[in-house]
Amino acid sequence: MDEARLRSLIPGVLGILVRRGADFAAAEDAVQDALAEAVRTWPEGPPRDPKGWLVTVAWRRFLDATRADAARRRREDVESAEPGGPDEPVSGVDDTLQLYFLCAHSSLSPSSAVALTLRAVGGLTTRQIARAYLVPEATMAQRISRAKRTVAGVRLDRRGDVATVLRVLYLVFNEGYSGEVDLAAEAIRLTRRLAASVEHPEVAGLLALMLLHHARRAGRTAPDGSLVPLSEQDRSRWDTAAIAEGVELLQAALARDRLGEFQAQAAIAALHADARTAAETDWVQIVEWYDELVRLTGSPVVRLNRAVAVGEADGPRAGLAALASVPASLPRHTAVAAYLHERDGDAGTAARLYAEAAGQAANLAERDHLTRQAARLNTRGR
Repeated sequence: MDEARLRSLIPGVLGILVRRGADFAAAEDAVQDALAEAVRTWPEGPPRDPKGWLVTVAWRRFLDATRADAARRRREDVESAEPGGPDEPVSGVDDTLQLYFLCAHSSLSPSSAVALTLRAVGGLTTRQIARAYLVPEATMAQRISRAKRTVAGVRLDRRGDVATVLRVLYLVFNEGYSGEVDLAAEAIRLTRRLAASVEHPEVAGLLALMLLHHARRAGRTAPDGSLVPLSEQDRSRWDTAAIAEGVELLQAALARDRLGEFQAQAAIAALHADARTAAETDWVQIVEWYDELVRLTGSPVVRLNRAVAVGEADGPRAGLAALASVPASLPRHTAVAAYLHERDGDAGTAARLYAEAAGQAANLAERDHLTRQAARLNTRGR
């Protein structure tokens, strides 16, 4: 049984139940029950029409859960025959895009939107999502239940905001991977499905950005699990096919002349991927793209990354001058300052800042990397 193919059917099945009148929360529970039944029974003999089978089973589970009396049971037994049995083809509107919009509803917090997207659109179980986010299953179940209640009254035929959906998918991608669920790969899969549902240059831009970043994944860590900076990565380990696809998507998106932040970020990633060595990186053009990103977003994080690029293009002192306008409270600000001071020849200040940045690191791998940088400079100074 192809699990990815099975999960890809979930949004369409869920949309059919909701259009038949099931409330979102109950319909989603019924679809999950049908998914579990498919995992249990399909290896023995998958149906001719997998989607029709799932619709039939999910609809019956929904009806079973909502029966109140014998009369209603008899009436709904008749209704449950509508699909015509597990092997009858099911046609209708593809609600995948509307489910993206629903799961990224403005009333949901980012964490709830991500969890609901992974469950309702991605087809992941609560246990899988909880493991990926390293939280107890009960905690994730409560988060998803609250999210489903929040969007219960939202109609599927209302147009949603593509930009909000993209932000949610980017949040999923940035979680990377953990345990049995590779969230970066899952985000790419979901973004591909979104790209197939809507023509929008920023959707293509986000997919290109994901592919270009993911292509460097194998080179980001050493055999011992330690982080490898971009400038030191073995570029022969990068996925050239993913890079080529990302560049092609980006070029097509840019040709539409509707520049957005994900296209600009993808352009920066493409310039890194295009350089055969770190020394050949076109930092001048990267700074120009960061200037576009600042114009588009005004984000302090973008200005922080721009300071690094300026330091590479125009020298570390120019980078430090650019960094001076970025709030010092921003995560990674201290690490960037340490790097630029080292480039400027001030090893003592750099070592102190690396050690300070290690104490502020968001994860163990980053902390260990910064600690090693501080130790390296302190050893050199003796």
